[in-house]
Amino acid sequence: QERFVESGGGSVQPGGSLRLSCAAIGFTLDYFAIGWFRQAPGKEREGVSCISGSDGSTYYEDSVKGRFTISRDNAKNTAYLQMNSLKPEDTAVYYCATPCYGPSFDIRGQGTQVTVTA
Repeated sequence: QERFVESGGGSVQPGGSLRLSCAAIGFTLDYFAIGWFRQAPGKEREGVSCISGSDGSTYYEDSVKGRFTISRDNAKNTAYLQMNSLKPEDTAVYYCATPCYGPSFDIRGQGTQVTVTA
């Protein structure tokens, strides 16, 4: 079954860093746009970042610009989200999915918890 499996979440102090991984299972990641999303308790889903499958162009939500970096390694069938200078408001479940936009996802993962707390 086609799915994503995320890893790399955890608990860090403000200012810390985490690197999330998104492994594609059952299909080849090439040419798919991959998005990272997050959802905190009581809040709506938020699109964090997206990387194109065609030319590698990227998008970042304003609150993470300059702190997060999205990337992909098609040879490893994996996408990544490097998160630096983490803030308490970044606390959420992070998951990857495709496509980046639209009313629904074709494929998504279960998510990984990121907690930023002193």
